[in-house]
Amino acid sequence: MHKVTLFMKRNLLLVCGLVLLSSFTIYKFTFSRYQILMGILLDGLSQAHYSPVKIDDAFSEKVYTLYVKRLDFGKKFLLQGDVDQLSKYRREIDNEVNNGTFEFYKLSSELINKRIKEKQEWYKEILSKPLNYTVDEDYETDGDKSKFSATGAELKKEWERMVKYQVLTRIDDALNRQEKAKEKNDTAVKIRIFDSIEVDARRKVLKANDDWFKRLVKFNDKERFATYLNTITNIYDPHTEYFAPKDKKKFDQGMSGQFEGIGARLQQKDGIVKISEVIVGSPSFKQGELKAGDEIHKVAQGTAEPVDITNMDIDEAIELIKGKKGTEVRLTVKKPDGTFKVIPITRDVIEIEETFAKSVVLNNNNKKLGYIYLPSFYTDFTRSGRADARKCANDMRKEIEKLKSVGIEGLIVDLRDNGGGSLQEVVEMAGLFINKGPIVQVKAKSEMISVMEDYNPDVSWSGPLSIMVNHNSASASEILAAAMQDYKRAVIVGTPTFGKGTVQSFVNLDQFILPQFDTIKPIGEVKITMQKFYRINGGATQLKGVVPDVVLPDPYEFIETGEKEMDFPMAWDEIPKANYMPYVLDVSKLKKASEERTKKNPTFKLIETEAKELKTKRDDTKYHLSMEKYRAEQKLWRDQNKKYEDLRKEIKGFTAELLEQDKNKLTNDTARLGRETRWAKNIAKDIYIHETSNIVSGIK
Repeated sequence: MHKVTLFMKRNLLLVCGLVLLSSFTIYKFTFSRYQILMGILLDGLSQAHYSPVKIDDAFSEKVYTLYVKRLDFGKKFLLQGDVDQLSKYRREIDNEVNNGTFEFYKLSSELINKRIKEKQEWYKEILSKPLNYTVDEDYETDGDKSKFSATGAELKKEWERMVKYQVLTRIDDALNRQEKAKEKNDTAVKIRIFDSIEVDARRKVLKANDDWFKRLVKFNDKERFATYLNTITNIYDPHTEYFAPKDKKKFDQGMSGQFEGIGARLQQKDGIVKISEVIVGSPSFKQGELKAGDEIHKVAQGTAEPVDITNMDIDEAIELIKGKKGTEVRLTVKKPDGTFKVIPITRDVIEIEETFAKSVVLNNNNKKLGYIYLPSFYTDFTRSGRADARKCANDMRKEIEKLKSVGIEGLIVDLRDNGGGSLQEVVEMAGLFINKGPIVQVKAKSEMISVMEDYNPDVSWSGPLSIMVNHNSASASEILAAAMQDYKRAVIVGTPTFGKGTVQSFVNLDQFILPQFDTIKPIGEVKITMQKFYRINGGATQLKGVVPDVVLPDPYEFIETGEKEMDFPMAWDEIPKANYMPYVLDVSKLKKASEERTKKNPTFKLIETEAKELKTKRDDTKYHLSMEKYRAEQKLWRDQNKKYEDLRKEIKGFTAELLEQDKNKLTNDTARLGRETRWAKNIAKDIYIHETSNIVSGIK
């Protein structure tokens, strides 16, 4: 890293010379900041990325194609003539990157901003009067299948089709609800004439587009430049990304499952931020005056002047309300009785319980099993080393001990939709199930291979084990599943996983800025792919993922998903296997028994039918815009979907219950206890968990 630092600082002296020459105007100063950011970023990528790309014409064409696609994916703003102007830079972006110029970015920004302003009146004009729902035309919803319009008139026609489609979806929904109400004699639903429904649908679409344009207009130059930078970083691979300071903060909060604030759930309606729930045990709960239903009108930092947040974007309002532990925020709230009150609250660390591991006890025909749901491989980077930092390996150990205390005979760990997280945490977690040994191999840019091992001989769970995965199980999830599969320690159940086999590390770009230019800090961080990881059997999970021992029918089995579908993924390869001793587990009998059960199971047969229909629907991205044809098409799909409504139903002889100690902990938090109880009931209706429990029960 020392060489990287010297290289960056040497190049930065040249860039900083440009800053001094060109900072006489606000416009040029802005782009000089971008020169520094681009220079540092590219130097970092060339030095640290596992497989840096060559900055040449081929690179330029890739950046151009990807950026134009992201600039206007739906092809609703730019004209073909605009794209023709931009195409002049198709093979020039590499030269701009090397020279520290931004003509392509500047032109793209000017064009898109101009076109966005033009369209602000279009949708309002279109929605100002009833639309014609008898014209036999259709609307293509997939931007990849569309073309840029040649003229403004042609593009406006496309906007008319888009807006009509949005209105039609709402009209059909309202009419469908009325028809159902009539069938059931449900007097709670007010029956309205078509004209009333149509006016209401246009009003809702107008509001939705107003909100959309608020976000578009709010999207400032720094954010757009970050998008440009991320187009460049994504040419290296899909997971190398630039993070502006506020985006890095959000990332850390997501990884830790914690944030610092007042502990209240907020919602916004008609420009007013309301309290929807006060989290039990939070600063708001302890202070005692803030209640669900209160409206927040102003926010003050301690004794400072309050800021009016009515009609403010909810994300901006939240940023004002959140803050460092120990600081005071004063909320001016309007109570349901119309009175106003200033409520002072001292902020503290709030844990988002939904992001942490949790468990239930399953009972499958009188066999008691443990089930642990792990949404991510979380760790607290911001509080590393502190005793109160939440880490998923420690939490998993605690859940296992709780389940063991009630006498479970087998354990299921659910990693479905778990996108990964901390590499160190997955190594520690794997160690909960084996005596000791290698868990994953990591290869660096230097070709050096290191083996990450579990050195702790303690085993938290030595009994029957199954790990559930699906198409969205990625990265750290794949490491755990692959390690347990290679050790023959667990039966892997579900569908092939995502296929992300790369390791990223964050680099804070501020550290490369010379002291005399501290005023431009903070400029953010870059997450760089610096390593690839491999199974202990030598194969990469990159692109191929982990194929389960027992593959179950899946609604998405005919739809291409995963790393291989992303832009510019890194290649699959393999290295020599590590030295490890597998356990004894014969999955062939378990697989055969499961296949026999699923073939006989009507629900799994239905899922196979759903998969074929879903593939057909996914490929058909055009919609009729005549009312008659649109409604007929929607009715056909609804009728087809009726047979899938019972996929999540009670399964005979199968139950899921919260642990008594967990129930006792939530005695004073009735809202959360209700959520957790409903979660347990849904688990008992999950046919995949039920079949996995059958598999675990068969492990000898």
